[in-house]
Amino acid sequence: MWLPFRIVCLRSQTVCRRSFAAALLKCSRHKDNGNVTANVSLFSHSAGLAAQPCKALLFRKHGNPSQVVQLEGVDLPPMGAKDVLVKMLAAPINSSDINMIQAVGGNEGVAQVIEVGCQVKSLKTGDWVIPKDAGLGTWRTEAVLAEDDVISLSNDIPLLSAATLGVNPCTAFRMLSDFEDLKPGDSVIQNAANSGVGQAVIQIAAARGINTINVVRDRPEFTQLSDRLKAMGGTHVIKEEALRRPEMKELFKTCPKPKLALNGVGGKSATELLRHLQFGGSMVTYGGMAKQPVTVPVSALIFKDVKVRGFWVTQWKRDHSSDGRAFRAMLDELCHLIQQGKLTAPVCTEVGLRDYNKALDTAMQPFTSAKQVLIM
Repeated sequence: MWLPFRIVCLRSQTVCRRSFAAALLKCSRHKDNGNVTANVSLFSHSAGLAAQPCKALLFRKHGNPSQVVQLEGVDLPPMGAKDVLVKMLAAPINSSDINMIQAVGGNEGVAQVIEVGCQVKSLKTGDWVIPKDAGLGTWRTEAVLAEDDVISLSNDIPLLSAATLGVNPCTAFRMLSDFEDLKPGDSVIQNAANSGVGQAVIQIAAARGINTINVVRDRPEFTQLSDRLKAMGGTHVIKEEALRRPEMKELFKTCPKPKLALNGVGGKSATELLRHLQFGGSMVTYGGMAKQPVTVPVSALIFKDVKVRGFWVTQWKRDHSSDGRAFRAMLDELCHLIQQGKLTAPVCTEVGLRDYNKALDTAMQPFTSAKQVLIM
C-alpha cells in the first residue's frame, strides 16, 4: 500500500511532498562529543545551509525487512503553521514493526522539537515528544509533524526509557488498570514475561504491591533470566512446562490465585493460564507470538465464569484521542515511576541507523532478549 508521508531534511533548500511505501530517514547529523542531544541552532530549518539530499530507508514490498529495505535519496516538505520540526533521537524495533511493515517503519520512539510553526501552542523548542498513534514512522532522523500527532513528555528521563515508552509500558499500564480491580497483595499471571510488555508489567505491578507469576519458555540461560526478572520485582518466575505440574499448588500456598492473566503468546500457553485464574477472573490477550489460536475450555466458561478479552493499545489511544487527559495522566505516572527508578527500559542494544540491516536481523531471531534501538 502506498501512503503519503512528510519528512524534513534540514540541509536541503529544496522541499517537496512525495509518497513512498516506507521510509526510514537518514540525514546528516551533528554530534557534540558523542552526545545524542541535538544542538538546536545547528539544525535550524531556516538556516539555509548548503543543499544536501536526505537519505531514507525505503521498502516497496513486504518481506524480510533486512532484504526489502533499501537506502535511497529523498526530498522533504516545508513546515506549515501548525507543524513542528523534530529530530528523532532514538527509535526501537518492536515485534509489531517486524510483523507489519507499513508506510513508515517504526511505531514508537522519542524525538526532540527543534522548530515550531507560528500557531503551535502546546510545544516549544527543546521539548521531547512521542507519537500519539501508531504508524507515524519513527525510523528516521527528522520529520515535520502536525502538533496534534505528538505528545510531550519529561526530558529528564533516560533516552532509552523515553524511546520505548509509547507502546509496551502503555500496554502494560492499561491492562493492569482497566480489566480487574487489582489491589496490593493480588496476583497477576503472564506469559512472555521477558518481553517488553512483560518487563513493564512486572515493574508497574511491583510498584503497586501486586504479585506477578511470570512464565517464560525454557532456555539454557533460564536461571540468569529468572534472576533478572526477580530483580525487577517479579514474585515468581516459572517455565511454561510448570503450568501443568502439581508444583503450581505449592506456589499458590504462598501467593493467591491470579485475578488477571495476560497473554502475549496464544495456543496452549494461553489455555494453561486460564486454568489458574480465580473464579470470575479475566484473561487479556495482547499478542500471539505462537501464531496459534486461543482455545478456551468450556469448563473455564461454565464453572469459573472467566472473562476472555483482547487489548490493542493503538485502539485505546484512538478511542481517547478526543480527550487527551487519560493519555497525559498515564504518561505522567509512567514518567514518575521512571524518575523514581521503579520502571526501567528493557534490555536494549543501541544500533546506529546505518547498521539497520544488522538490527532488523537480530530483532527477528528467536529468544532475543535485547530490544534493538536505532540511534539517530
